[in-house]
Amino acid sequence: MRIIILSGLSGSGKSVALHMLEDLGFYCIDNIPAALLKPFISYTVRSPESTYERTAIGLDARNTPAEIATVPQLIEELRRSGIQCEVIFLIAGDEELLRRFAETRRKHPMSRNNVDLREAMGLERQLLEPIVYTADLVIDTSKMGVHALRDLIHKRVEQRSVGRLSITFESFGFKYGLPGDADFVFDARSLPNPYWEPGLRNLTGRDAEVIRFLEANTNVATLIADIVQFIRARIPEYQASNRGYLTVAVGCTGGQHRSVYIVDRLAEAFAGQFSNVTARHSGLPGAALFHPVSEGKG
Repeated sequence: MRIIILSGLSGSGKSVALHMLEDLGFYCIDNIPAALLKPFISYTVRSPESTYERTAIGLDARNTPAEIATVPQLIEELRRSGIQCEVIFLIAGDEELLRRFAETRRKHPMSRNNVDLREAMGLERQLLEPIVYTADLVIDTSKMGVHALRDLIHKRVEQRSVGRLSITFESFGFKYGLPGDADFVFDARSLPNPYWEPGLRNLTGRDAEVIRFLEANTNVATLIADIVQFIRARIPEYQASNRGYLTVAVGCTGGQHRSVYIVDRLAEAFAGQFSNVTARHSGLPGAALFHPVSEGKG
């Protein structure tokens, strides 16, 4: 049996993610009171119906702090009993959430008479802290559209084999801020920047001319080798603690050249060993943010 608890900030895309899981064949239930989480899961576990073999449960801020506080302990109990239970938590930056609420004109669940939207968002972050600290996968949707989020859920969650690690290498631009969903962040800004070469400025780290420029500098290969060595040493720790997801971010100034090239090389380096390796390029134009690398062994 596989259980996914899906939570996150209001406006971060929980409904989109839950609908995608439903499309993928999960039995989905949304907005369940946290106090009913244990009896509901007990029912699905005991049920002879195959309907509940893959269940996704939406859990949000419409719960009391006392109810939310019981969730981490329940998750540990489920895992100790041998049930595959994953927690996925969606986030987004405050400015992006404010923009989304302004567009939809929906009321925030934490809003009260004397609480404005920004304050309500802060209260929600505080309320849901016990869940985000338990999360196996945190997804930052700040720069994602609906289709990109659906694609992410499909590639990282649906295609992840039971007991195997899903690894995403993510490029980004420091001038746009750090990604909120990275387990490890590496800085490539000390490397030669193709942006300052007129013929390369409008290209990306996936173009042959940029690749040749970066491969001509030994510091680029050295940084890649150092990151590979570091991540390889961390993977056994993730596997020993039954972590299902690992996200590694590499940043340069604009997220267009150096970090893109490095992320693709890192993904290639790990693709032969792990079955679910993807490269994500949040700074590149277009809707296709995720690029599956291979179907490897591990």
